[in-house]
Amino acid sequence: MSMSPESFDVEALRSRFPSLASGIAHFDGPGGTQTPAEVGEAIARTLTGPLSNRGRAISSEENAENAITAFRSAYADLLGVPSNGVVYGRSATQIAYDFSRHLSRDWGPGDEVVVTQLDHDSNVRPWVQAAERVGATVRWLEMNTATSELVLDDLDSVVTERTRVVAVTGASNVLGTKPPVRLIADRAHQVGALVYVDGVHYAAHTFVDVPALGADFFVCSPYKFFGPHCALLGAEPALLETIRPDKLLPSTNVVPERFEFGTLPYETMAGAAAAVDFLASLAPGSAGGRRDQLAASYEAMEKHEQILRDRMDAGLDALDDRITVHSHAQDRTPTTLLTFPGRRSWDAYPFLAERDILAPAGSFYAHEVFTALALDDQHALRVGLAPYNTVEEIDRLLNALDEFTSR
Repeated sequence: MSMSPESFDVEALRSRFPSLASGIAHFDGPGGTQTPAEVGEAIARTLTGPLSNRGRAISSEENAENAITAFRSAYADLLGVPSNGVVYGRSATQIAYDFSRHLSRDWGPGDEVVVTQLDHDSNVRPWVQAAERVGATVRWLEMNTATSELVLDDLDSVVTERTRVVAVTGASNVLGTKPPVRLIADRAHQVGALVYVDGVHYAAHTFVDVPALGADFFVCSPYKFFGPHCALLGAEPALLETIRPDKLLPSTNVVPERFEFGTLPYETMAGAAAAVDFLASLAPGSAGGRRDQLAASYEAMEKHEQILRDRMDAGLDALDDRITVHSHAQDRTPTTLLTFPGRRSWDAYPFLAERDILAPAGSFYAHEVFTALALDDQHALRVGLAPYNTVEEIDRLLNALDEFTSR
């Protein structure tokens, strides 16, 4: 029986995921969600064809073209950007490395790039390494470990007339913190800097409006919200036109395809588009086009996830000093980082797994977060909720954590 708002039927949602019949309670959503049948079917249907390299002379070529068109249209609706501003990529890390190289071609000594302590390393290291390569300076927005939020008191002195790019997360993949991206973007734009937003964790939980965020570039990964393993970048086509990547001589120079190297994986793009349609279907009866339906689905998902998060937070509070919670931000996704005084988080991971509860331990590529929290030499347990989680699963997790910390 669903305990969510009437507009979100969690049991109906779960029935669309074959993998959930395993009985595993998945709290590993930040690392990648489970995949619904519709997405797998879209991949198989496209891959088994007829399918050829793209063209318009025969149906197998048209199927390839249509997969690309549908992908761009779907993510234009998801992000609120033009369809010709959607760039396909293998992963968010690959896209960050590509665009850090593209943009840094025009940097030199005296230029600056701003990164944050809250980010996944894929939105830190590519920019740091690009700056080092050309002699530019790296500036940092630091994290307050007591609040899990960025320290923005000195924003105006960190983001200056010398800043070329500000790279910031939409939401921390380990703490859940959602920094005020628009505030940071407004300051960056005042000085003529570009804003590159890692929205990988953000897009899994929050309706995306790239123009409202003030992001010049917004990156997300469909496998974090029911799709296959890939990523994409959304931007204004006019901005993409100003960027000249290295490319093969015969390959097109048209935006956005000038950034997509080699033959595209049509079946993956079809699965990623199906994930957007799946998201849009989660608030049945919502009116309007696909973007309106997505807005309604995200609203329903957020209400459901808030119910789960409130129950989990109350249960963790009841464990008192047996658990240390490191996620403190008021504005955050339903993702919580835990450690256990006197116990290794790495031991909690298999303890839970033996009970068919998956909440992984690790550092999850959040190198700067772990350094700031002085957790760089150990692991922590990440509990990340997804829309298919239930109240009953939350209770299973809390009971297992109680058992682990009572030993």
